[in-house]
Amino acid sequence: MSAPQVVLGLVNGAFYALLSLGLAVIFGMLNVINFAHGAQFMMGAFVAWMLLNWAGIPYWGALILSPIIVGAFGVILERTMISRLYKLDHLYGLLLTFGLALIIEGLFRNQFGSSGLPYAPPESLTGAPLDLGFMMLPKYRVWVVVAAFAVCIATWLIIEKTRLGAYLRAATENAPLVQAFGVNVPRMVTLTYAAGVGLAALAGVLAAPIYSVNPGMGSNFIIVVFAVVVIGGMGSILGSVITGFGLGLVEGLTKVIYPEASATVIFVIMAIVLLARPAGLFGRA
Repeated sequence: MSAPQVVLGLVNGAFYALLSLGLAVIFGMLNVINFAHGAQFMMGAFVAWMLLNWAGIPYWGALILSPIIVGAFGVILERTMISRLYKLDHLYGLLLTFGLALIIEGLFRNQFGSSGLPYAPPESLTGAPLDLGFMMLPKYRVWVVVAAFAVCIATWLIIEKTRLGAYLRAATENAPLVQAFGVNVPRMVTLTYAAGVGLAALAGVLAAPIYSVNPGMGSNFIIVVFAVVVIGGMGSILGSVITGFGLGLVEGLTKVIYPEASATVIFVIMAIVLLARPAGLFGRA
């Protein structure tokens, strides 16, 4: 068995988990299908590149600043456009965010071209790879998996185990009642969307040193990520995390056993899951 392909699958799984987590947060709390998530992932990578090349801010600073900057852009989107769709059918949100994704990608492609821009990993995560005996593992890929897993678990704990998370969940069920307790529900909803967008941007910063920074990098991931969310269960935080990492590993193993099926195995699994459990593995009907 080829261990590098399995590790590559785990790295892809880390990005699937982070991106599907952001999608699940937005859908679970706001009931909006955010098709612009891939474009916001791409924006996170580009903001990191711009911070380095235009402001001299290195990777570790971009890891903090990029999600904040892209999250602030998410606040503007939510306040001006997305907030008008909460009482409408899901299709309207899907069409709006799909259109936004096309506009954002078009603007970046017009400005930066399509060839891709290099973004080097920090020096502390380069150098000699880790020797596991049966393979050499680059330090940066280890960092990506560990960081993605830590962020996913922290997000799940915040939503499921804290008072803030309880308010968020309650607001999705009965917003007027939560507002009666003095909670500013519209502001909380806006910040929730910004947090979901920020998770996408964080994934973009993590991805920048591995994949070239280019306008199409988000569209390469988003279809697979939607499949991950559907398999895990729309709106299920834990389901998105487990399914993201699990399907990354399945994809990596498939590349070893039967490479021709690696591009479609996730969609085959999605079809099987939907036939057996239409709400997804961890979703509620």
